[in-house]
Amino acid sequence: MSADGFVAGPNQSLDEPLGVGGEALHHWMFQSTEDVDRELAGSMLDGVGAFIMGRNMFGGGRGPWSGDWRGWWGDDPPYHCPVFVLTHHPREPVEMDGGTTFFFVTDGIEAALASAREAAGDDDVMIAGGASCVNQYLAAGVIDELVLHIAPVVLGDGARLFAGVGPDVTLEVLATSGSAAATHVTYRVGG
Repeated sequence: MSADGFVAGPNQSLDEPLGVGGEALHHWMFQSTEDVDRELAGSMLDGVGAFIMGRNMFGGGRGPWSGDWRGWWGDDPPYHCPVFVLTHHPREPVEMDGGTTFFFVTDGIEAALASAREAAGDDDVMIAGGASCVNQYLAAGVIDELVLHIAPVVLGDGARLFAGVGPDVTLEVLATSGSAAATHVTYRVGG
């Protein structure tokens, strides 16, 4: 996220999926040569058996599905397990290479979480994003750990993390690390 609390810049679109300036949030993951960044990027998906993401993170525009949109990641997305996409518009599952299947959930965050927990078995469920998705799960009190990668970028506007979450959420720092590209903070979430 940016130093001013945004996980995507303003004016997200198919041409600018992370909004104006949003690509800079991920330089630590793809361009940094720092060991701390490379190790963290390489281990982020370890132990995860299912993911949940919002419709905007999966992409393809807003409103009813049009065309054969299959996500931003090409034929072999990095997830390699089931991904549950929150949406208001039904769609058949999309199977991809490498074991990733996107399932489209239209009956709310609780249903998506139940399906993800079942699919993950003994592994973790990761709420991948975007901001609205994470904020809904934070407000519901079902996230136990939150990992933020704070880039030294100011976006000024966009999709804000913690919007509408409420003051009852508490954060306890469990771990920190960083480089010139990002500060990485792991929190235990309470409240």
